Amino acid sequence: MTDTEAARSETLNLGEPIIEIDDLEVNFAARVGLIGGLMGKKGADAKAVDGVDLTLHEGEVLALAGESGCGKTTTARALVGLIQPQAGTIKFRGKALPRDARSLRPFRREVQMVFQDPTGSLNPRQTIYEIVAEGLRIHHIEEGPNGETEEDLVAQALSRAGLRPPQRFYLLYPHELSGGQRQRVVIAGALVLEPKVIVADEPVSNLDASVRGEILGLLMKFRDELRISILIVTHDLGLAWTVADRVAVMYLGRVVEIGPTEEVLLRPRHPYTKALLNVVPEAGEEGVVREILQGEPPDPTRIPAGCRFHPRCPVVASGRAAELGMEDRCRGEDLQLQELGDQHFAACHLIDINQQP
Repeated sequence: MTDTEAARSETLNLGEPIIEIDDLEVNFAARVGLIGGLMGKKGADAKAVDGVDLTLHEGEVLALAGESGCGKTTTARALVGLIQPQAGTIKFRGKALPRDARSLRPFRREVQMVFQDPTGSLNPRQTIYEIVAEGLRIHHIEEGPNGETEEDLVAQALSRAGLRPPQRFYLLYPHELSGGQRQRVVIAGALVLEPKVIVADEPVSNLDASVRGEILGLLMKFRDELRISILIVTHDLGLAWTVADRVAVMYLGRVVEIGPTEEVLLRPRHPYTKALLNVVPEAGEEGVVREILQGEPPDPTRIPAGCRFHPRCPVVASGRAAELGMEDRCRGEDLQLQELGDQHFAACHLIDINQQP
């Protein structure tokens, strides 16, 4: 076991749950046809999130991973109240969140989101000072817990985000900053409210490689020093390997595997996780030839019967599932996550017969 793995094992004595998502469902209405500029009749709803259960613990970094379109960003947006779920509950410190926006305001101060595109999430007409101070004004925070002024709080947030001296940035506009600096401003805008949870949606995907490590290092520093819990949405399992305590892998609206980072990435049990690992050379079992994932995710308005991954599953396509007498179950029998031990769960029929998929 490496030093990193040993350190992570110790941290997996997880703290108290801070966010609990139970059976979350988010659907988007679809319409078909376009006649004379008017939308046609209503089509089948797209099930973007379909029965997701997740728990984020105090001081934990949880990576929510998967391809584009798997539902991970929708899950994150529903978590922070930007999307209204059709079913399920979200709890913060054991208390279910209300559905109306006004009642969500105290929660939104505690749970802040860092978006993927810093340029798109910053108002180009506001100065950096105004952008960071906006959250304080929305929540009517006129001074800090120790009597700090608004300027003190803004300066503190900018400094923590690595923009020093903070006064140098007050009167600048977003277009005058680099991409990495803009992402630091977004982070400062979240930090100024002293949140307990940060939801980071692909926080480094639009940044140069030289800057990514710095931003990820900042987030880890907040976890270690401020005890902030972090949910990172990513398509990159290499990033998850670097920063996460646990990894949850999503496919077509559901979590198909979840567990400690070492367990999931070194000993993956779901064929989808194994396929995603094909592009992460530092993860996975040594000497094992990994399958390349073929095809695109299915249309979320037409969820396949049985295991929803079976149309792309290399175990089914190769005939191995048929040899094991499991193909009918893969194609026709839905299934839930099953516990494998060591806080590791996966949803694959082959686990039932103690076979490695």
